[in-house]
Amino acid sequence: MKKLTKQELHDILIGCTILGTGGGGELDEGIKIIDEDLENGYEFKLVSIDEIPDDAMIASPYNAGSISPLSEEERKKYEGLKEIDEMYNVISFQALEKFMGKKFFATISTELGGQNTAVGFSVAAKLGIPIVDGDPAGRSVPELQQSTFYMNDVSIAPLAVASKFGDVAIISEVVDDFRAEAIVRAIAVASQNTVGVTDHPVLGKNLKKSVIPGAISYALKIGQALRVAKENKKSPAEEIAKACEGYVLFEGIVEGFDWKDEGGFTVGNSYIKGLGEYEENKYKIWFKNENIISWKNDEIFVTVPDLICILDKETGMPITNPNFEKGMNIVAIGLPASEEWRTEKGLMTLGPKHFNYDVEYVPIEEIMK
Repeated sequence: MKKLTKQELHDILIGCTILGTGGGGELDEGIKIIDEDLENGYEFKLVSIDEIPDDAMIASPYNAGSISPLSEEERKKYEGLKEIDEMYNVISFQALEKFMGKKFFATISTELGGQNTAVGFSVAAKLGIPIVDGDPAGRSVPELQQSTFYMNDVSIAPLAVASKFGDVAIISEVVDDFRAEAIVRAIAVASQNTVGVTDHPVLGKNLKKSVIPGAISYALKIGQALRVAKENKKSPAEEIAKACEGYVLFEGIVEGFDWKDEGGFTVGNSYIKGLGEYEENKYKIWFKNENIISWKNDEIFVTVPDLICILDKETGMPITNPNFEKGMNIVAIGLPASEEWRTEKGLMTLGPKHFNYDVEYVPIEEIMK
């Protein structure tokens, strides 16, 4: 078990935001959560999968909902409701403990993202338990069933949902993960587009064979690569790609973007005009919270489950959806997905066809030969 420093925590969250592929929540919010916890004297401990007792229970606390900014209409709809002071992810975590009659040994992030991973860390710190150095996605994903838990038949239920207004629901049984996604998303839509969820209560012996080990350490490696690149005045995009066996995909200026809130998801497109060696080329990304599929000069390019990550050219910092600005100078990098996502079931769950694009997945390393 390792106690994490403030620098390590920041590097982890930056790495998680890059791996968030445009989703996973806002990095600024994640940093704010962690810094407030540190100021209040909380400690952050990272436990390796090998250190978890077989009979220990672990669960995943996180946020679910749309990443779109709230409209004035949406704000007015809820202005009569007072938001609770307590972190509603802690409430959902403790509600699930109470329902199951068990204390949980640790938290595990549900996906890698600047805010959602911070939530997993914060719940652990506030309750004096560690967070697992592993993850059931290895990136951010838009839907609850897009998880190695699902692929390894680890039940999402029972699960607890808590809103920022103090509502708490326990879903003791659910038909399947797709049904859980629909139910949680509906609660989020009725709760100003965000809820705190805790799900996948799982024994240590089952966790060890159902998640991607070392995922938090991988995010740390990426965050450190970016920081060191900036300190040494090197290209963050190139250094991150080198550190992770990835690729620089494109560089250019944002020409336009569009998005809408659709069923609790932020769905839209980003349009980029090439610069430098990419001049006279164009790039497009379609996202559903996360960057899902891309086109280079109107031809299908990199797709899920491989990662399409967008960095600000000047700062090297990741850009989340839908926070593009016209004229922004960006670099797109691509990282290979974990092997779990490249299996038949993985592609059924997080491949382009799941998102209604009738194209075959081609691994990024074959595209970039």
